[in-house]
Amino acid sequence: MGSTETVDWEYAENTLDVIKKLKTENVNICSIEQAENATMLSDFKPQPTEKYAFVFGNEVKGVDQNVVDASNVVIEIPQYGTKHSLNISVSCGVVVWDVFSKLKS
Repeated sequence: MGSTETVDWEYAENTLDVIKKLKTENVNICSIEQAENATMLSDFKPQPTEKYAFVFGNEVKGVDQNVVDASNVVIEIPQYGTKHSLNISVSCGVVVWDVFSKLKS
């Protein structure tokens, strides 16, 4: 609904190339994924002096393992019950709201 006109964005063919570039700019790469040793979102403590890039994956396939491996941290959104998949817009909303609420407090 017009947000592409007011929000800076760019397309990249290869996620790992973007990650490498961002890391040279001291950006912390945070993959949102269910993975062994992931940090629960409730335990993630963003620092106001740090920069972050959040990587969200496909609802079915998730974040590619090579991207997970290149991340500074893997964050898991706690989920209860039998289903362990969230729509990408829901995942983004949950993470962005959580991070901004922590940074404002």
